[in-house]
Formats: sequence, C-alpha cells, structure tokens
Amino acid sequence: MNSAYQKCIEACQKCLIDCQNCLVEMAGMESMNDCPKCCVQCVDACYICIKMMAADSAYAKQYSLLCAEICEYCADHCSAHHHEHCKVCEESCRACAEECRKIAA
Repeated sequence: MNSAYQKCIEACQKCLIDCQNCLVEMAGMESMNDCPKCCVQCVDACYICIKMMAADSAYAKQYSLLCAEICEYCADHCSAHHHEHCKVCEESCRACAEECRKIAA
C-alpha cells in the first residue's frame, strides 16, 4: 500500500464509522433533508475509496475526488440538524473530504 494514502484511509475509516452511527441514530426519526440518505452514500463512498487506496489503484485519485464530493454533500445535510450524532458526522465528513481532496490533487 502507498503510505501517502495513510491519513486519507484513516479519515475515511472514521467518516465511515461516524456516518454509520448517524444512520443508526436517525433510524425512525424525521429528517427535513437527505440525511440519513447521504450517510448511506457516504459509507459506501468511503468504503470503496479505502479499497482503492489500499490496492494502490490507478483510479484512487478519481475515487478520492468523488468521495470528497459525497462527504461534503453529507456534511452539508447533517449540519442542518442539531443532533450530536449529526454534528460528529458532519465533522468527520469535512475532515475526510479535506484528506480526499489532497489525494485527488
């Protein structure tokens, strides 16, 4: 594995866990926007991005860019809620997006 990916993989792992938690916490709750739908997409994006980086795929940069965009989308939707799990999710998504953009650059 390319060691340049380590920080991004760690950010993706944290984001994946926090989005999964947000999704579980939001189960059965009313949402005024795409949260928790965005969390489902973010979990999948982070998982695939981790796999591409771990495999040192030629497409890791492209996946990282897409992951960053999905994470930003999720952060924007979670930021509209005042639940603690949404705030944690938002912070993880923004940190992940930042690390993914570094890989994509």
